[in-house]
Amino acid sequence: MDKSKIGRRFEGKVAIVTASTQGIGFSIAHRLGLEGASVVISSRRQKNVDDAVKKLKEEGIEVFGLVCHVSNAQQRKNLIDQTVQKYGKIDVVVSNAAANPSVETILQTKESALDKLWEINVKTSILLLQDASPHLAEGSSIVFISSISAFQPPAGLAMYGVTKTALLGLTKALANELAPRTRVNCVAPGFVPTHFASYITNNEAIRKSLEEKTPLKRLGTTEDMAAATAFLASDDASYITGETIVVAGGTPSRL
Repeated sequence: MDKSKIGRRFEGKVAIVTASTQGIGFSIAHRLGLEGASVVISSRRQKNVDDAVKKLKEEGIEVFGLVCHVSNAQQRKNLIDQTVQKYGKIDVVVSNAAANPSVETILQTKESALDKLWEINVKTSILLLQDASPHLAEGSSIVFISSISAFQPPAGLAMYGVTKTALLGLTKALANELAPRTRVNCVAPGFVPTHFASYITNNEAIRKSLEEKTPLKRLGTTEDMAAATAFLASDDASYITGETIVVAGGTPSRL
């Protein structure tokens, strides 16, 4: 990525990105930070937070790192409280945390796995915003990270895909509820080689098959997802709310 071509759309703004010490979340925090935001990153493990903070600070980014397991109510509240205490406001929230504890068919998925899928992928996104909403600045922006699987949940990712479909509806509903003060949008990534998706993207045959089915003939990058998220969160998208941008190289997406 040529940093000289990156603008400074987030000067003076404060952005929280959940699950942001690696993969797509880290790239989003990195991009927002390069564009001038004070970024608040979080992860379940202190070491991951410390490592990510170090990397971002080395690039001159203003960053604050906290441990936050999104299913932990006290840690969610602490994430918001500490951010407001340090920076005084919140301009951007990127809800990126997700889990996929099962590759079973939907009707074979254990109740405990169903509970975790709904809790991490949908419920905690709402609960975090309940804590954050009193502190959202005028002209603030929320971006949910969904998935191409939201449009046609594939075998092995079916229930995960259904929870990501729910985020598309949540985007629409909250866009109405929070307008005109706050915009709410969504990014639906295609297949991206990250640790989270490694069981797919590390399989050479599956990887080549995915690339062949994609019109642009490649998998996405975390930087691709960060660029789309930064656009939606920025004032360049000031007349866009309630929308989902699919960033999947042309992979068909239709409900």
